Amino acid sequence: MLNYRGILESIKKESNMSENKMILSGDEAVAYGALAASVSLGAGYPGTPSTEILETFSAIGGNAQWAPNEKVALEVAIGAAFAGARALMTTKHVGLNVAADPLFTLTYTGTKGGLVIACADDPGMASSQNEQDSRNYAKFAQFPMLEPSDSQEAYDFTIKAFELSERFKMPVLLRMTTRVCHSITAVNTHSASAPAAKIGFERNIQERVMVPAFAKKAHVRLVATMKEIAAFNEKSELNTVFEGDKELKNIVNGIA
Repeated sequence: MLNYRGILESIKKESNMSENKMILSGDEAVAYGALAASVSLGAGYPGTPSTEILETFSAIGGNAQWAPNEKVALEVAIGAAFAGARALMTTKHVGLNVAADPLFTLTYTGTKGGLVIACADDPGMASSQNEQDSRNYAKFAQFPMLEPSDSQEAYDFTIKAFELSERFKMPVLLRMTTRVCHSITAVNTHSASAPAAKIGFERNIQERVMVPAFAKKAHVRLVATMKEIAAFNEKSELNTVFEGDKELKNIVNGIA
């Protein structure tokens, strides 16, 4: 098996990159994007191909914590987001199953600070016990999802995901795959224009405690928010059109 991390370090040493241009794997790009977006906390559970996100985030100065499992990791991130901080939760596809319980209620409660869930799927099972398409969670739990196709998009989409999360007060799924996580491409880095977050927990029982009486109202809000997100998506700059033969049209996403 090729040691992609060793190869990556070798390429970096041999290249002559400017300060704002780096050669990064997709996982590293997510970490650098999180740092640029002023993320206060990264929480996760190790599992290839997602492990390197939090490892890199810690190595470059981010506040990162491993949790006992993915459910706890997401709940820690939720707590930070409830207090107004930006939080990143990392997991692989099977781990998102473990975190599903708080996830489905989180889309009802919403968030205050930006909350991004970076989930790395493993098509082909390079290092996993099964295949899973985590994009279905975005549809099932009803929250937005971004899917980068290379390291540059992994960096840019991470920053954008936090902006979208705070704009719509919703978690955002950043769906990665093994090929994007471990592929190495050039990335133009920049600083996100994130305002300084006002950190502080505010007691709000009706929006944070999902007993049936409050959950029914939250469901109505969720449906309305998803309609807003759908309208935003129709005009989003994240959607790129490549002109070609007008007789044939292809709609693709991710690394496809």
